[in-house]
Formats: sequence, structure tokens, C-alpha cells
Amino acid sequence: MLGFNFVEIISAFLVLFAIIDATGSVPIFLNLRSQNKTIEPFKASFYSTIILIMFLFIGEAILKLFQVDLSSFAIAGALVILIISIEMIFGVEIFKIDENTSGNGSATLVPVVFPLITGPGTFTTLLAMRAEYNTINIIIAVILNIAFVYVVLRYLDGVKRLMGVGGVFILRKFFGVILLAIAVRLITSNLNALITSIQSQAL
Repeated sequence: MLGFNFVEIISAFLVLFAIIDATGSVPIFLNLRSQNKTIEPFKASFYSTIILIMFLFIGEAILKLFQVDLSSFAIAGALVILIISIEMIFGVEIFKIDENTSGNGSATLVPVVFPLITGPGTFTTLLAMRAEYNTINIIIAVILNIAFVYVVLRYLDGVKRLMGVGGVFILRKFFGVILLAIAVRLITSNLNALITSIQSQAL
């Protein structure tokens, strides 16, 4: 039925959940509010959903303009996921966010929508997953994740009290390990397809 697969939805949801890391970004959201920046949960969620779904469909076309196949991009995306997992597990900062990009007043678009929710890691992950999962399952996973993001943004203070500093720390480490395993799987599965493609072109 349209490629609907519950296991794929759960798997894609967990990958995106770890990449977006809304709970891990709670301190950033709170810091923005303390600087008198406004965050509009509905607008942030709506814009993020539109951007992610659009990129899911036109991302491959963009790759074709640069003559990059999906397997190559999936491996590149897996490497980005690998780096993000290292950040989460070891607590190092590799991808830096410019604190001065949020401008004055509203922080909804920058840096909340981009790059915190729809950053380079999320984009590469979406296209990497297209090599593995059915599109409809990825879309459902995106919507579920953005719904979670909305709840976090809408109830920031409650989320902070509920999870506590220790809860956020444990969650980041746990999903960091999951991301690391997923990155390895993406690299190994797509590497075979890439090698086969190169060999067929050489013949």
C-alpha cells in the first residue's frame, strides 16, 4: 500500500530524531529566549516541514545537475552523520553555529529553522535515506519529528523541568551511538552499489 512500512517509518524517525536533536537543543532555545529573541513554534514547525519535504523531492534533481549519483551522496551523507554522532558521543563541537546570525527580534527562521532543524546534516540524511527507504515512509517520519519539535518549542520550560540536565545528556549519548551504527550501515550498503556502478562504467 504505497510502500507503507512501519519498520521503515520507525527507523527513519529515529535517524531524523537524532539528527535534529530537538531535546539537545533546548539549552540553545532557552538561551535565545533569554536574549529577548522570539521563537514561534507553529511557524518554525511549518517552515521546517515544507523545506524538508521539498528538499526530499528536489534534492536528487540538484545532485543530477552536479552529476552526483545517489549512492555517492548517501556515503557522503553517512560521513556527515558519522561526524555528528562523534559530536554527540564525545561532546566535541565540529559544526559551529554563528551566534550572530539570529539577527534582532525573531529567531524563528535563523537559527531555529536553519540550521538547528533543517541544517546540512538533516539535508544529507534525507537524501541518504532515499537510497534505503520508501519516500512515503520518510515523509511520515519527517512529519512525526516536526510534531515533536513543535511540542518541545511550545513547552520549552516544561521540557526542561521534565528531562533535566542529566536526561538531555543521556539522550544525546544514546542517540549518538545509534547514529554511529546507522552511518556505518549506510556506508557499507551503499559502498557495494557504488563499486558495482564504477565497475560497470569501466567495462
